[in-house]
Amino acid sequence: MRADAKKNYDHLLAVARDLFTGEGADVSLRDVARQAGVGDGTLYRHFPTREALLEALLRSNFDAFGQRAADLEAWDDTGSALVTWLKEAVAMTHAYRGIIAPMVAAIADESSALHASCVTLRTAGTRLLKRAQAEGVARQDMDGNDLFALISALAWLADQPPLVPRADHLFEIISDAILRGG
Repeated sequence: MRADAKKNYDHLLAVARDLFTGEGADVSLRDVARQAGVGDGTLYRHFPTREALLEALLRSNFDAFGQRAADLEAWDDTGSALVTWLKEAVAMTHAYRGIIAPMVAAIADESSALHASCVTLRTAGTRLLKRAQAEGVARQDMDGNDLFALISALAWLADQPPLVPRADHLFEIISDAILRGG
């Protein structure tokens, strides 16, 4: 990629990240281009669809969560490692307002631009879950798909004004159910 194209790409991602975290995933792509000071054509050359832009935004975060899971696998307390990762994954997902629905749709759609990134996130959590299950500290009747669904559900809860004061409490209930419910 040419230097000017790379600069535009990085700038578009930074602007999109700010807009998506502030206004939500339904922000107008035209607004992204306008805020970045580029034309619509430049935006669409780099990101032909909203999903492609979301994928680029989330890829680095989801890759980082894969690495975070690898770091947490070194913890002796597998239950704490799993809950720590889950809490951080929920916070990251919640930061991108409106991303939950596209993520949930993408995990089941292999043709989705977001699919690979969502699978990366799910795989990272699955490794921690399986480790905790092998040590008998996590319930045996759940899998990585359940964990991915819980991330989505908990991030959604944190977006509902009447439930915001209860979000941490609800997280504790669910994490206790994961660790002691089996």
